[in-house]
This record gives sequence, structure tokens and C-alpha cells, in this order.
Amino acid sequence: MKFHRMKFPRGILALAVAAALTAFGSFAVRAQEADAPPRLSWSFAGPFGIYDPAQLQRGFKIYREVCSNCHSLKLVSFRNLADPGGPGFTEAQAAAIAASFQVTAGPNDQGQMYQRPGQIADYFPPPFPNEQAARAALGGKLPPDMSTLAKARSYEWGFPWFILDAFRMYQEDGPDYIHAIITGYTDPPPGFVLPPGGQYNKYFPGHAIGMPKPLSDGQVQYTDGTPMTVDQYGRDVAAFLMWAAEPTLDARKRLGFQVMIFLIVFTGLLYFTKKRVWHDVLHDAELQRPRAPTEYQH
Repeated sequence: MKFHRMKFPRGILALAVAAALTAFGSFAVRAQEADAPPRLSWSFAGPFGIYDPAQLQRGFKIYREVCSNCHSLKLVSFRNLADPGGPGFTEAQAAAIAASFQVTAGPNDQGQMYQRPGQIADYFPPPFPNEQAARAALGGKLPPDMSTLAKARSYEWGFPWFILDAFRMYQEDGPDYIHAIITGYTDPPPGFVLPPGGQYNKYFPGHAIGMPKPLSDGQVQYTDGTPMTVDQYGRDVAAFLMWAAEPTLDARKRLGFQVMIFLIVFTGLLYFTKKRVWHDVLHDAELQRPRAPTEYQH
């Protein structure tokens, strides 16, 4: 039985390729029209990426001096600042940072809560005692906790981008989104009506955000020569918040690489073991196999 390969006219193939390219281009245009956050290059991106301790320290400085006035970091403790794969602080430095914060402790012998300097085992204290106090101080707005913000926020790219991201293992939508929000403040276009107390941000869903512009050039002082711009501030604090959301990223990738090496070696050992164990059995079966008369003729 013969099989014939189906042939397509060149015109049909050309039309199919043109349609695919047109569809791909339309998706790109739609992404641009939707003000998609720009994708940045991160040190922790990819299967072998790791955090940059200097960048994490700069990002922590921004959080401490700016973001902590409104946003909590309740799932991160001071001792995490000295963990491997993090900002690279020593335990003494982490303890000194903890002591600079006031945390609520108690009750004491009189049954009352009291304030004391933080200890290395404490978690970052919230800027407000409860949600009601935060809303009352900020005109009804409730700033989100930043502990998992970099993993909880993302952007919907749609087809075919999510398929391409799966192959290239792109998981940095959260840091991209945070950086975009920080750098996305601009004047509203003509005809756009902002609600009372709202700010226009081209990357925020709906473009009306309740948070005032948090950073400006030169606001936070760096001592390592890094440019003190809003763009750099956004990159640094986004990287720090990514670490806060996934502090064991370096260890996870290192363990994954070790597991892959083990599986490759283990697969090779299984293959050669199978060949060795079944060699004699297959050889005997080949000798005992009945042969056709033509096999004996040379």
C-alpha cells in the first residue's frame, strides 16, 4: 500500500502565513493600545536567575523610607533580612533595623498592651493598628499589604503571549506591574474625569488610582552611585517586594537544578542497567526464535 504526500498549493500556504502574521501583529497592537506594562530585565528571571543583594538593600531602603508609611509587610520578619539569598544583611544589622521600629507587645502585668523596640524575631509592624484606622487616616482607602504583592499582581496578556511565556518561563509579571504603577503617573488625557482624590496612572486598571505619586527623582538617597531616578526606584522596590513574596527563590532554583542533574544521571543508570539485565534474555530469545527457510540461504 502506497501513501502519497498531500501537496498544498503555494498560494494557500502563503495566505496561511500572511493570516498568521496579521493575527500576531494585531495582538501586538492590542497590547500596545491597552497600555501593557513594559517587560524589564531582572536578575532573578529565568531558571538560573538569582536576587541581587545590593538591589534588595536599595529596595528595602525605599520601602522603609516611603512605602512603610502606608503599606504593611506583615508576613516578613526582621530575621528574614539576614537569611541566605536575601538582602545580605548580617544578624547584627538585622537586629539594629528591628530595634529602630516600635512594635506592639503585651499584655503586661496590668493587662495592657505596650510599645517596645523591635527584636530580630518580630515581624514588620503595620503602620496602622487596624483597617478602620487606615481608612480613617487615608480618606477611606485601604493600602494593600506588600508581603505577597509581587506574586498577587500580574497583567493579562492574552493569546499568544501566555503560551510563549510558558515556554520561556517568564514569571516576572508582578515586578513589571509594580514598576509600571510607580512610573505610570501622568496627566490625564482630555475628557478623562478623575474621582475626588484620584490620580491618573496609565498602567493602573481603569487609570484612576487612589495612591498619590509616591516617588520623585532624588527623593531617596543612594550611597553606591546608583541613579536616583523614579525608574530605578521602581526597579529596586519591585525586586525587594519580589523577594518578600518569594524569599526562597534562590534555594528553589538551586534545588531544581540539582534534581534535574540527578534525574538525568538516574535515567542513564536505569537505561544501562536495563541493557545489562536483559542482555542475556534477549540473546537467548533471539537464538531460539524459529527462522524462515530463506534465512538459512546465503
